[in-house]
Amino acid sequence: MKQGNTTHTRAALLLSCATIALVSAPSTAQSGTIPPRPETLKFPALSFAPPKASEYRTTLSDGTVLFMVPSHDFPLITLTITCMGGRNLDPVNLAGLSAMTAGMMRQGGTTTMSADDVSESLDFMATNMSIRSQDWMSSASIDCLASNFDASLAILIDTLKNPAFDATKFKIARADALEGLKQRNDDAASISGREWGYLMYGHDHFESRLPTGSGVEAITADDMREIASKIFHPGNMIISVTGDFDPKTLPAALEKALAGWASGPRNAPPTPPNFTIAPGVYFVEKAIPQGKVSAGCASIQRDNPDFFAYTLMNEILGGGGFSSRVMQKVRSDEGLAYSAGTGFRAGPFYPGIFRASYESKSPTVALALKIILEEIDRMRDTLVTPAELDIAKNSFVETFPSTFASKQAMLGVFVSDELTNRPAGFWESYRNNIRMVTAEDIQRVAKKYLVVSNMAILVVGDWETISKGDLTGRANMSLFGSATELPMRDPITLEPISKSASDTPAAAPAAASGG
Repeated sequence: MKQGNTTHTRAALLLSCATIALVSAPSTAQSGTIPPRPETLKFPALSFAPPKASEYRTTLSDGTVLFMVPSHDFPLITLTITCMGGRNLDPVNLAGLSAMTAGMMRQGGTTTMSADDVSESLDFMATNMSIRSQDWMSSASIDCLASNFDASLAILIDTLKNPAFDATKFKIARADALEGLKQRNDDAASISGREWGYLMYGHDHFESRLPTGSGVEAITADDMREIASKIFHPGNMIISVTGDFDPKTLPAALEKALAGWASGPRNAPPTPPNFTIAPGVYFVEKAIPQGKVSAGCASIQRDNPDFFAYTLMNEILGGGGFSSRVMQKVRSDEGLAYSAGTGFRAGPFYPGIFRASYESKSPTVALALKIILEEIDRMRDTLVTPAELDIAKNSFVETFPSTFASKQAMLGVFVSDELTNRPAGFWESYRNNIRMVTAEDIQRVAKKYLVVSNMAILVVGDWETISKGDLTGRANMSLFGSATELPMRDPITLEPISKSASDTPAAAPAAASGG
C-alpha cells in the first residue's frame, strides 16, 4: 500500500512538472518545435521601466522630504529616517563618537523612558528599532505591526529627540569598545584595512581616522548629546515609509509626531580628501601563512562622464567574478588564490578608490601580483574582446531590475539619490549608457586611470618568505621595486610598536619597476 501511494505521488508530481513545463516553455516549444540545443531557446525581451522617485515623493509642511510606498500584502510598516552626517562629523580627537552615539541612543533610553522601559515596550509590540551611523550619513528605523505604528513612532522620535545616554549602559558600551580595540591586530584584514586607509587618504581624513583608547575614554554624554542633536533633526532628515498605511493620512501623523522638534540646517557634504598617494610597495610584517595584498589608486567621482566605461572596465578586469580576467588567471589558470578580483567606489562627493586584492600563500604572493599587474597593463594596451564586452554589458543590463527588486530597496535608491543630488534621468538612461560603451572607451579609461606606476601596493604577511617569491623563480617582490616597511601599531593607541633591528625583515632590493 505504501509503495502504491509513493508511485501515485510520483506520477502526480511528474504530471504537475509536465504541466508547468508546457505553461512556462518558451515560444519554440509552444509552437511544437523542439529546439536542437539550449542556446537556441528564444525568450521575449524583458520590459522594465525604473520607478520614478517623483511619483512617491512629497514634503511635510516644514519642508522635510517624505517618500511613501504603500504595500498591503502584510500588516507591517517600515519607516526609516536618514540624515546627512556620520563619522565625518567626529572631532579629530574623538574618532568613533558618532558610532558610539548611535549605539547608545538605541540602548540608553530617553529623558522620559528608562533604557529598560524602552526595550520592554518595543519587545511587547514586536517592534524592531535600529539606529546607526556610517561614513557621512546616519539612519534610524522601525519595523513594526501597522497596529502599533503610532506608538512605535513615538518611541523612535523620543529616542532621537531626547536621548538620555544611561550612565550604566554607557559604561558597558565603553568597556566593549575598548575590548574591541585590543583585537585589531589579531586579524590581517583589520591591519590591511587600517594601513590601506592611511595610504589612500592619509592620517587626517575621516575615511582613515580610527578610534583610540584615549579617544574612547574621553567621550562623554555631553559629546554624544551634541553630535546627536547635530545629526538628528527635521531640517537634516529624509523620511521613507513602506508597508500597510494610508498615504493620505500618513503625512499628518508624521507632522504630529514631529511637532515641537526644532528644525535646523542640513549638514554639509563631507570634505574631500587630499589624495597624496605615494606609489610603491609597502608591507606590514605578520607571521601568517598567507599574504594579504591590495594594489590600487584613486578612482573617479560618481558623476564623471567616464563612469559607465570605468564600470565595464572593472567588471571585465576583476569585478565580474569567474568571468573576469583576474579571477580566471589567478585562480582558475594558476591556482594561486581562492578569491581574487578588483573593485572601485565612485563617490558622490569626491573620487573613491580602485583596488585589486587577493590572498595567496606566501611564496606565490609575488607571482599573483605580477599576473594582476600584467592584466591591468593588458587592459591598457589592447582592446577587450567582443565576447567580454557583451558578457559585461549583459550582466548590468539584465540585472538592472534587481536594483528596485523590493519596495525597501526602491526607497533606498530614492533616499540616496535625494541626499546626494543625483542628476535627474540617471536610472532611465542607465542601461542605454551601458550599451553605448565601446571597447575603445574601455581602453581609453584604462589608460587614463589605471597606471601601475602610480599605484600603492600593500602586503601584510611573512615578508621574508613573500619577498623571495615562488620556488620556480617566476616572480619575486624585487620585480616591483624597493619595499617600505610599515610599522605594526599598538591596537589601543595606534602608535607604531618599536622593534629591535634584529627583528626587522630585510626589504626587497631595489629594481626597475615592472609587472
